[in-house]
Amino acid sequence: MTTARIDTQHAIVAPHALLPGGWARDVLLVWNAAGALIGVTPDAAGISGVQRAPGLVLPGMPNLHSHAFQRAFAGLTEYRADPNDSFWSWRDLMYRFAAALTPPTLEDIATQLYIEMLRAGYTSVCEFHYVHHDPQGKPYFEPAEMALRLAAAAKRAGIGLTLLPVLYQTSGFGNKPPLAAQRRFINDVDALLRMVERLHASDACVGLAPHSLRAVPPEALADAVQGLHAMDAKAPVHIHIAEQQREVDDCVAWSGRPPVQWLFEHANVDDRWCLIHATQVDPTELRDIAQSGAVAGLCPSTEANLGDGVFPADAYLHARGAWGIGSDSHACVDVAEELRLLEYSQRLTRQRRNVLASAELPDVAQTLWLGAVQGGARASARPVAGLAIGQRADFVVLADDGTMQGLQPQQVLASHVFARHPQTHLREVWVGGQRRIEQGRHALGDDAQARFVAARTQLLAQA
Repeated sequence: MTTARIDTQHAIVAPHALLPGGWARDVLLVWNAAGALIGVTPDAAGISGVQRAPGLVLPGMPNLHSHAFQRAFAGLTEYRADPNDSFWSWRDLMYRFAAALTPPTLEDIATQLYIEMLRAGYTSVCEFHYVHHDPQGKPYFEPAEMALRLAAAAKRAGIGLTLLPVLYQTSGFGNKPPLAAQRRFINDVDALLRMVERLHASDACVGLAPHSLRAVPPEALADAVQGLHAMDAKAPVHIHIAEQQREVDDCVAWSGRPPVQWLFEHANVDDRWCLIHATQVDPTELRDIAQSGAVAGLCPSTEANLGDGVFPADAYLHARGAWGIGSDSHACVDVAEELRLLEYSQRLTRQRRNVLASAELPDVAQTLWLGAVQGGARASARPVAGLAIGQRADFVVLADDGTMQGLQPQQVLASHVFARHPQTHLREVWVGGQRRIEQGRHALGDDAQARFVAARTQLLAQA
């Protein structure tokens, strides 16, 4: 290969890069004007005239589950207002913030959040979006106004986006009418599908999210998925499933089946689906998820924050199930911490170490990073599955504060995931071949932060 064939503005040499098959040295990454990788060449040390990455290069991480507006009250619900404080009491506080949102405040919150995601190593995000209407529950003049604000925020920040407008109709199993606090979420199937169609005109990948079995009656679930796939046969479907034991108990009381079992008996769950949380599952349900090709959407920091429970990741990985990570309520926006919490939760319940490794894949950090990238890409329905030809040129460069000298690449990654200190960070983050984070900073960082603080102040005054 010669530099005469390389556009040096669309190329970089990584001293070490984590490819789908493992670590490689002196990897030449080349992408086209559209941001897709057209060359991934190891052992390219002799290439001249091409910039060299200032550290180890990792594939960018897809964030498969986000409620952007919840960033505004992250950390503000950590007081006990109820002796039995739980997800359900937290939800009441969340509704108060949702009621006060405006299109501009949502865009400002999301822009700050997406910049934070980039700084943390996320290069794309699946936005599970359910605040559709005005505070009175009436559609905006542009029914997709709020979703389009999220798309605008993603474009400003420079993060890849999969938009998942949420179908929400009931407050509980058995067609219980929606609560007054849920009025901004409610749509019929036809209205939501029109929103999906409208969003196809944006730059985002678009799917659909039936909120949960408690919020979407069976007929509406079937009609929504059928309508979505009539428009786009490959579109992703995300759903909250079996997050809380109360949810499981209510589903059993309604149908005689726990949520995952009911879903598999009534829907064609395949690799287009992402089942969010699934913390309350039995071995049979776990096997069904793994065999279906669906992605288990895990959000360890939020699941810990809300007391959801621990997903049985050890058994699931043993069954070769697909999985990815999300920041959900944004109690934490940090790729490394989500992976660390996933492994540590298994250690605490199993009382042993390095649980999510195997004889075949003994390096825990590498196994987790690559597994989350693969599953996150499937859930995103975008070509973001790592450093390979045809995938997006989404990658991150680890900072080296001098303490990593003398370590092998796999040891540096393990240190980043399991022994990271506050002063360490990602040095650069590239999305579609464009550098969005340099020296740990984003070009819009100061302005976005000021707008976020103003938006949060406004919401706190009204919530």
